[in-house]
Amino acid sequence: MFKAKILFVGPTESGKTVLANVLSDITENVVGEYRPTQGARILEFESQPEGSDDKTCDVELWDCSGDFKFESCWPALMKDCSGVVIIFNPDVPSHLTEIETWHSMFISTQSLLDSQCLLIAHHKPGSEIEDGRLPLAPNLSKLPLIHSNLEEEPDDLRHAFYRYLGNVVKAMSESREREEMSIIT
Repeated sequence: MFKAKILFVGPTESGKTVLANVLSDITENVVGEYRPTQGARILEFESQPEGSDDKTCDVELWDCSGDFKFESCWPALMKDCSGVVIIFNPDVPSHLTEIETWHSMFISTQSLLDSQCLLIAHHKPGSEIEDGRLPLAPNLSKLPLIHSNLEEEPDDLRHAFYRYLGNVVKAMSESREREEMSIIT
């Protein structure tokens, strides 16, 4: 069985904790008082990634604070990560430029494939939902992007996350096979 360590990163107040809670089945409640994450929260659950041939995967979902005062902790959080999900609110213009920083800190520094990365444009309750193209930087536009709307389509988010998790597990499996082959030869 694979164990996938997935980091949820992004600007403050983008919805990382709400999405982490929904995807790990802690809650279906999408509204509540905002309480910023201090450092990181780790949620553990089993999942069956899409395309995994009925295999389950242990998931460690690391809900990381978007506050830069925790920046000194980020290298420790990145150790042995299997994938990175950058979550942002497309209704906040500064988030579109801020996610470039998150990309350079969490994705560019790791040797992750594009399939191990995901962008989630999280639409908060009551926002103007627009699933159209976003003006993303070139290095971000090649990453998979999904729009989440937990009020109207929570299952779409789950399916997209399981599909992403399937890509992560596939990349981990291929990496493990290459490592084993290098030992044999």
